[in-house]
Amino acid sequence: MVSPGQQQPIDNNMTWSIVAIFLFWPLAIPAVINASKVNPLLQVGDYAGAKAAATESKRWSRLAIIIGLIWIPVVLICSCALLLLGND
Repeated sequence: MVSPGQQQPIDNNMTWSIVAIFLFWPLAIPAVINASKVNPLLQVGDYAGAKAAATESKRWSRLAIIIGLIWIPVVLICSCALLLLGND
């Protein structure tokens, strides 16, 4: 439980940002950058800035994961189709 003088802890979303790197790295880079800003901002007392960085990190990592989960099957299907059609 958080005492009245303390702020709620903020999840920096670093785990999801790292997962996003493996799925679609171009959009995961801003996620990792924003996730790495959260803890230093909390240490200097910038709760609003830390919350904003965590929100941005979450948004970029979700976007990277969604696009990656769509992109990878599309590439695999196209690659398989080219291999099958190229053998004629």
